[in-house]
Amino acid sequence: MEGFVPIFAMFAVFGSITAIVFGPQVLKYREKRDMQETIRHAVDKGQQLPPELIDVMTKDVQKSLPSRTKDIRRGVIWLASGIGIAAFSVVSELGGNFNGNLDSGLLGISCIPVTIGLAFIVLSFFNKGAD
Repeated sequence: MEGFVPIFAMFAVFGSITAIVFGPQVLKYREKRDMQETIRHAVDKGQQLPPELIDVMTKDVQKSLPSRTKDIRRGVIWLASGIGIAAFSVVSELGGNFNGNLDSGLLGISCIPVTIGLAFIVLSFFNKGAD
């Protein structure tokens, strides 16, 4: 029974992450499938589809390029995440046995979101007219 607890904890953690990531996608897929079934039954019975319904159905298809404000927002979030990871790395090194150097692996890992954030911010400058 003692060996069961760590296995259950692993499944609980990774299962919840999977549910958070894939749950909304599955629900959106089911909603679209149900909408298509309803429309199919209406068309089979010979009913006319209102133009508002067609507009709602094609709204998701007509996605445009990301806007400048969306790029800036994503860039700031990624940049703040990277700075937060780097700050956590520095603070955790200062806490216990600080030996004068900051050779933490977290500093290297924090470069990834910082770089992605900077890329989004630079991309927002190239997207000036798309707002």
